[in-house]
Amino acid sequence: MPGPAMVVAAATATAVDPESHNNMNRIGLIVAGALLALMLLASTLFVVDQRQLAVVYALGEIKEVISEPGLKLKLPPPFQNVVFLDKRVQTLDSPETRPIFTAEKKSLVIDWLVKWRIAEPRQFIRNNGTDLRNLESRLSPVVQAAFNEEITKRTVRGVLAAERDKVMQDVRARLNDEAKAFGIEIVDVRIKRVDFVADITDSVYRRMESERKQVANELRSQGAAEGEKIRADADKQREVIIAEAYRDAQKLKGEGDAKASALYADAFGRDAQFAQFYRSLEAYRASFRSKSDVMVVDPASDFFKAMRGSGSGSATAAPAAAPHKR
Repeated sequence: MPGPAMVVAAATATAVDPESHNNMNRIGLIVAGALLALMLLASTLFVVDQRQLAVVYALGEIKEVISEPGLKLKLPPPFQNVVFLDKRVQTLDSPETRPIFTAEKKSLVIDWLVKWRIAEPRQFIRNNGTDLRNLESRLSPVVQAAFNEEITKRTVRGVLAAERDKVMQDVRARLNDEAKAFGIEIVDVRIKRVDFVADITDSVYRRMESERKQVANELRSQGAAEGEKIRADADKQREVIIAEAYRDAQKLKGEGDAKASALYADAFGRDAQFAQFYRSLEAYRASFRSKSDVMVVDPASDFFKAMRGSGSGSATAAPAAAPHKR
């Protein structure tokens, strides 16, 4: 059985519990209200980055366009909403390479790029919404048409070199008028690449190859002709040099023979017996030149007079008695 003290404590606790519960409810309401107020306050604040434009909508209509960066205020949704747009310079590349015919009816493939940025946010949103891809899909055909009109007025040489800058300037001038309807500003237009279509490129390469081969063959034929000319001139000079050398050699040989004859005549005139002996030796040298020669001659003839050591006989006997060889 519980005592009297326990009964009193239980009664006291029962009496205090409703008040404490009410306090807790009030605290919860205060916290919930503070959170709701913070959420409401947060929905009214937004930050504009220096690279962005902030477009404030009021019940579906554009109320304000904010370009200055910083912390801004607005009404909470659904009364006002904010959409951010990138105000930096954007790049639009040619989505696909389509052939364009020049004034010479030559087909060219041109890759281009366009630099643009938002100039009128209200006009931009009315025409393109808030997605930049919508503008790019609409601007690409306009740029391609502008290039088509400018390229068809010019030749291939003009597009490649002489009038390349003029083409870009004229295309930019055309796009400036079109860009106002899109709410943008065209910053720059550039041609990245100009080339022939694949079939024409192959034929051009084959033509260039045949022309280079023709030039190479002409150079080879000219080189061969020059080589033949040089060889003919060298052969001619060689023949002239040989002829002149032979002439000089015969001249020197004649002079030598004349001097030798003079010396022989002078020597033989001084000593006739020595001259006869010398002629006999020359005759022996001419007769006994080869070991296989066979001579049939009388040993007692004057031919062997010099070998016998006899001094008799005339000086002309030895040559007269020259043996016959077989």
